[in-house]
Amino acid sequence: MRRPVGLIVVCLGAFCLSLAPLVRFYVAEQVVKAPLNRFQTTRLEARNATYFDLAELKPRSGATLRATTIVRGDVRANGGNDDIAVWDSTTTVVDIANPDRPLQISGFRIAFDRRTSRLVRCCGANVDGDTSVRMSGYGLLFPIADVRKRDYPFFDMTTRRPVPMRYSGEDEVRGVRTYRFVQRVPETKTSTIGVRLPARMLGMDPRLPDQKVDRYSAITVTMWVDPRTGIPVRQRQDISSTVRTPDGRGRMTVASADLVTMPESERSLVDTANAGALKIEAARSWVPFGTFLLGLALLLLGVIAGLLGSRRSARSGPPAPRRSDGRFGAPAASSRHR
Repeated sequence: MRRPVGLIVVCLGAFCLSLAPLVRFYVAEQVVKAPLNRFQTTRLEARNATYFDLAELKPRSGATLRATTIVRGDVRANGGNDDIAVWDSTTTVVDIANPDRPLQISGFRIAFDRRTSRLVRCCGANVDGDTSVRMSGYGLLFPIADVRKRDYPFFDMTTRRPVPMRYSGEDEVRGVRTYRFVQRVPETKTSTIGVRLPARMLGMDPRLPDQKVDRYSAITVTMWVDPRTGIPVRQRQDISSTVRTPDGRGRMTVASADLVTMPESERSLVDTANAGALKIEAARSWVPFGTFLLGLALLLLGVIAGLLGSRRSARSGPPAPRRSDGRFGAPAASSRHR
């Protein structure tokens, strides 16, 4: 009985051994992807910020600004192509002294490859509703489970062009070893203001007529990224925005803020990164390695069972012949004397 059981166990062991590389090099790569259905709320806060209050047409200083970003995955927007993820992002900025009156609302939609995180042109991708924007590089995520110590082209939604996100070192964020990347967007004209502003507000002679102005923005973004998953777990945005006349003689600061991820959002992002890293590690290491060890154990157990079965059969000898009366074994002594 032990020989057929041993053969079955050997077959199971061989199957597990052949399954291990399949799990590691094929199944794992199918699992390690950005999710389609993403929902994340992140809050950044800037203290002692300055901005121009358009409602009352006067500057504010010493304000505390809060930027709330909500990211939602649109699972139906990819047209059935599961290799593409489509995420919508909306950011609302408020002065916490007047939280019911938003200072700015902006949004964008990105489409990207779920394995590489690179942006693709499809699925209604846009910046503030402008679908003519041609996005390239990376958007909200770094390469999934493949972040390296090098520079990455990251698309800046304000200037609407890719700007290098440069590697600048390592830091620890709530127990997670992160790579720090810095993106510096130089002062760039971002829009033309549709209304003219009084000359006195621009530091010019108040007797001059209202002036036509353009808006310029300069941003320095620092991201602390979990290299295991590609998820930024902390972010800092140092924003400076001005308006100026076309000749440059008049100008005014309309926003100056240093936004940093709030502690509760940072904890949530770290938890998300740890959960994702656990799944990636299981798919790439634990499951294939465990399957390989199980295969070796079954193979060894099957061989041992087969050897024990062979030895038992050898000790017991050949089966006894059938007697004339239909029974097995040698005839009894009394029967031979009769």
